[in-house]
Amino acid sequence: MAADLSFYVGVIGNVISLLMFLSPVSTFKSIVEQRDTKEFESVPYICTLLNASLWTYYGIIKPELLVSTINGFGVVVELVYVILFLIFAPRRMKVKTWILVGILDVGFFAAAIVVPKLALQVSHQVDALGIICAGLNIVMYGSPLSAMKTVVTTKSVEYMPFLLSFFLFLNGATWTLYAVLRWDIYLMVPNGTGCFLGAVQLVLYAIYRNAKPAKSDLSENLIEEGSQHAPLISSSSQLPKKDARW
Repeated sequence: MAADLSFYVGVIGNVISLLMFLSPVSTFKSIVEQRDTKEFESVPYICTLLNASLWTYYGIIKPELLVSTINGFGVVVELVYVILFLIFAPRRMKVKTWILVGILDVGFFAAAIVVPKLALQVSHQVDALGIICAGLNIVMYGSPLSAMKTVVTTKSVEYMPFLLSFFLFLNGATWTLYAVLRWDIYLMVPNGTGCFLGAVQLVLYAIYRNAKPAKSDLSENLIEEGSQHAPLISSSSQLPKKDARW
């Protein structure tokens, strides 16, 4: 019974994650049409590509079919996003993107696979990979903390879109439930963290959505720069600009 329930929960999680992976499509469509990424940042998509690649491999060797399938889809989507940066970004951004892809998506990914194979017994290799995946996911889920600080400082939710917070919470909650049903601690910890942070963001949104924005140097600088706090997988119609965070 638990196995059947976990399958259905995993399918729901796949649908939510699929929507999150596809959410920046309209933005990249405009990039292709304009043939220019302007000041948009490629780092979030490079990091998401690494994250999806590691979880795909984890899902294969575990095995966790529902984890490997959705993250395998994510690898393809994020790879397309990164390639579009390499095609349409200014020269300086192209160089930066190539360097980060080489370090993270090739070097770090290869090390995460090869080192456990050489250093650990087969029975411990899955655990080592699970720890790496969970740690990276916690770092990614923790990136909205700067946006949450901005909300409290400026008393404005302008830089923390509701749908982003809602889907962060929903995605984390769904995969946490799946992890509990499958009793997979490496899925449970990072997604539980994401669920908690998503819930905190929703609470902050409820508190400050009608609050009068506070005048501060921080808010003025953000407005002047036109920066936007965006997720590693953006749910808005814009890409995160240079120096933007979750």
